[in-house]
Amino acid sequence: MTVHIGIIGAGMIGTDHGRRLTDAVAGASVVAVTDVDAERAASLATNLDARALPNGHDVINDPRVDAVVVTSWGPTHADYVLAAIEAGKYVFCEKPLATTAEDCLRITDAEQAAGRRLVQVGYMRRYDAGYRAMKRAIDAGDIGRPLIMHCAHRNPAVPESYRSEMAAHDTAVHEIDTIRWLLDDEIVGTQVRTPRPTSNRFEHLHDPQIILFETAGGVHIDVEVFVNCQYGYDIQCETVGERGAVRLPDPAGAIVRREGLLRTDVLQGWKERFADAFHAEFAEWVHSVRDGQLTGASAWDGYAAAVICETTVESLHTGRRLGVQLKDMPDFYQHGGMP
Repeated sequence: MTVHIGIIGAGMIGTDHGRRLTDAVAGASVVAVTDVDAERAASLATNLDARALPNGHDVINDPRVDAVVVTSWGPTHADYVLAAIEAGKYVFCEKPLATTAEDCLRITDAEQAAGRRLVQVGYMRRYDAGYRAMKRAIDAGDIGRPLIMHCAHRNPAVPESYRSEMAAHDTAVHEIDTIRWLLDDEIVGTQVRTPRPTSNRFEHLHDPQIILFETAGGVHIDVEVFVNCQYGYDIQCETVGERGAVRLPDPAGAIVRREGLLRTDVLQGWKERFADAFHAEFAEWVHSVRDGQLTGASAWDGYAAAVICETTVESLHTGRRLGVQLKDMPDFYQHGGMP
């Protein structure tokens, strides 16, 4: 069975996902594309041998479309995800699920009313080989009970439009989901500390930031967000347990020995760092759509991330350690959203 897919949003990531689904994922076919820029939508549609449609609702309601990929501007996500649920269609939504926790709850309520999981949120780190190896080690008890986790998320530079609040909403949100998934534990506390700022930032930006999380089980996590580190795109994670530690490996690269130096390249962007994870993510999503049982990050995961990000931004502005107030997880999500 081929899953016929409609893409809402033909920007950089929508274009990448469209090509990935067409060229690298078996059993998928992109049949419809839309974007606020009609010329951009038409160009991508031509490249994918698909049709360009006027808007996202036309894509969702197209009878040829079995499942929808939402890669449009963040504030539009909730509207399209809710429309897909109403149409009874599976929807893969790039983060954020919605730009407010309230809209995320509207989505979880609609999905529960539909009676089955239809929504997956695009947290691709769950599909990265290194992170998956870490989770296997933690789940197997190889390091004993986790006690501490250290994370770093560094970018070489960001544009002037990047604001201090985006360190949580756009950057550390990936660590937030990864922490919850790796530890199978909920984040219940957050605090932001702002060290001496780098001179390479724009004046309006707090950079770097140190975000301190605490889980319900008592694990303490520090996340360094440094988006003007200059040297490359560098993602680090280490979990320390009672009997050992497990560290995320660096991406494989050639090591050059020359003139008394040992050198390896540092990747410069997220597309290169997580290309294989994106491939695995969509391959598994298409397979799960065919099977009728989604396995990736759920709408509830999207809601939890939104609440944690909002609380973290509040801590940035107040400097205080704040408790994270999540609703109780419905049985629907505890049981995988299956009828």
